[in-house]
This record gives sequence, structure tokens and C-alpha cells, in this order.
Amino acid sequence: MKTKKNQIWNLNQEISSESVSEDVERKILAYTDELMCVENQFEEGAIGALHRHPHTQITYVVSGEFEFTIGNETKIVRAGDSMLKKNGIPHGCICKKAGILLDFFSPMREDFL
Repeated sequence: MKTKKNQIWNLNQEISSESVSEDVERKILAYTDELMCVENQFEEGAIGALHRHPHTQITYVVSGEFEFTIGNETKIVRAGDSMLKKNGIPHGCICKKAGILLDFFSPMREDFL
């Protein structure tokens, strides 16, 4: 099942994931025009290519370990850590230990639908 805009109940086990790359799966968990929550499951070694977009993004590390670059700074992040990525700032990651990232976007990412 795909999540629908403004859907109140979004049960993870009922939401279909889509392949972003060979080693990354994405689930759109909930969204409105103003906000979107996305779960990304990374296998060890997977790369979230350096990119930028016109959305403010907060990423919460649910599990695993990632080497993140935001702007000109690179750090290792683990479960419980979070990052703020302002719109237009380049960012990307390398998954060091398989894990899950939870992304929040404002406004929502129409290109994900």
C-alpha cells in the first residue's frame, strides 16, 4: 500500500517500500503539503549521493552508523543522533553499519510521490 496525503493512520507493516538504489529502500510514512516523514533503510556500504534540494530536512538516525557530509563538514553519526540540513545545502552519506534513517522534509517532497 502507498501512503496517501493527509492520511491519519499509517501502519509501517502495511506501507510498501520502493528501491532507491541497490542498497537503499524508502517508505513514505506520512505527509501533508507542509511536511513529510520518510524511512530509509540502508545496507552497509550504501551511498546516499551528495545532493541538494529546496526543502529543509531533519534526519534522525534510528539505527546503524553513517558518515554524513553536510556542507563542508563530515561526521560519523549513530542511533539517536540527528542532523539539520537547510534547503540548498549539499549533503550525502555513506552507510558504515546497516541502519535506518528517518527523514522529515518541509515542505513535502513531491518528487518522491
